Amino acid sequence: MTDRGSSALRRSGDTLQVGPSSLNWRGKELVINIDEVSSPPLISRMRGTITLTPSAVTSIELPLTPDGAHVWRPFAPIARISVDLEAKGWQFEGHGYFDSNFGTRPLESDFSTWTWARYPTATGATCFYDAVRRDSTKLDTAISFEPSGEARHVDAPKSEPFKRTLWALRRETRADAGTTPKQVKAMLDAPFYSRSVVETQLNGEAVQGVHEALDLNRYAQPLLKPMLAVRVPRRKNWTF
Repeated sequence: MTDRGSSALRRSGDTLQVGPSSLNWRGKELVINIDEVSSPPLISRMRGTITLTPSAVTSIELPLTPDGAHVWRPFAPIARISVDLEAKGWQFEGHGYFDSNFGTRPLESDFSTWTWARYPTATGATCFYDAVRRDSTKLDTAISFEPSGEARHVDAPKSEPFKRTLWALRRETRADAGTTPKQVKAMLDAPFYSRSVVETQLNGEAVQGVHEALDLNRYAQPLLKPMLAVRVPRRKNWTF
């Protein structure tokens, strides 16, 4: 991820390009071309292609606050991906998804903490969005997606805590009574944010999926925000 100015942006009906990297719809496939330099501490060139093939593209939006200032948009909650990067061991295929968040206010203005997770299931995928807002109200949502793109709110087991991160970030996710979720693979570990592969049990089914935890009280601290400039560098004066 690299922050760039408006001169590095190009858009069309089927393409979004930011500097040397781009996303392009080719029929039913979203082709992501990556040409970047990774951030410290392991600075290296990252090049290659990720191809995402959704089972369906939805028109669903989930407001995260009552006034709709923050919205989650699951474009393709069920998809297949093919990864082909110019690095040894970074060629594989598997299940994936494509989503995004939109907002008109800073996240830390409206939320204290949140956790999100997407778990592939035998019949599709289930997503959980649990958050504590600044006004102490809670978002408590479980949505089941079918390969056709159809979605419905479902009842879900309670959230269960599991092992904290290396930065002692608190984590929890939904799990059947009597079971404890566990991290299978670390993906990103920061003082205020964690992304990992987590295994849990839902309605008797053992599942593994992407889980994230975000502590916006920590993120709001002025000493932590400059860390983003290290992990997400800025580049000026890009021209095509």
